[in-house]
Parts: sequence; C-alpha cells; structure tokens
Amino acid sequence: MAKQLQAIVKFHATGGKATAAPPVGTALGKYGLNLGQFVKEFNDRTKAAMGMRIPVVVKVYSDRSFELETKSPHSVDLIKQAAGIEKGSTHVPKEKVGTVTVAKLQEIVKAKQKDLNAREMDHAVRILAGTARSMGVDVVD
Repeated sequence: MAKQLQAIVKFHATGGKATAAPPVGTALGKYGLNLGQFVKEFNDRTKAAMGMRIPVVVKVYSDRSFELETKSPHSVDLIKQAAGIEKGSTHVPKEKVGTVTVAKLQEIVKAKQKDLNAREMDHAVRILAGTARSMGVDVVD
C-alpha cells in the first residue's frame, strides 16, 4: 500500500538551530510528526548554514512519516554575510552599510542556482545586485 500524502507544509527555520518551538512546532505539530526526529534531521542537513533562515518544504504522509526538502538560504542572509554586516540600512538611499563585489554575488548565484528565477548568470547577478542595493549595500567591481 502506497503512502498517502496528507499535507505539504512550507515554513522558514534557522539553520542548525531549529527546535520544536515555533515555527517548527506550530507548523508540524498538528500532523502528529515526531518533532525530535524532524529537528535532528533538519539540523544535520543545515549545519553549514548555521544561523541563516532556511526555507523548508515538508511532505507529510498519513502514516506520520515525512519527506524533508531544504532550499538554499535567503539571498538577504547571504548578502549580509558577504558584506560582513549585521543588518541592512534603515535609510537606504542616504545611508550605505557595506559593499559587496560582483564576484561575491556570482558565488551566491552559484550557491542558489536551483532556487533562483533566472536562466543566465548575468540576470541572476542583477537580481541579487538589486537586493543588495535595497539593503543599503553598494555593489562594486
């Protein structure tokens, strides 16, 4: 007998630091999953992205089993890490908080290739450059 899909749950969790508390507990608790097992598997998969927000897609089956799919960290978190800043600017056009090179943006594109909505490297770099500028981060060559 094949497993029957009960739900597809999408949420964001902190890489390597997930606990059974919200958002994990509130998103998955109502399906009766073993939250300890989920947290352990998620934290093992996301050790490299410690502290970054990771989008998660969980397929929940009727026998209380699950399939975990983790996406790449948010572009904002990767840009903050590349620029070496804590947070973006609160007054974007007037206040610049850091700089990032085009080469760093290309590295981020390679890491996020499957999750980006661009077919070519140049287009994806332009998308990330726009995100960086909206955070108050200058893009330099």
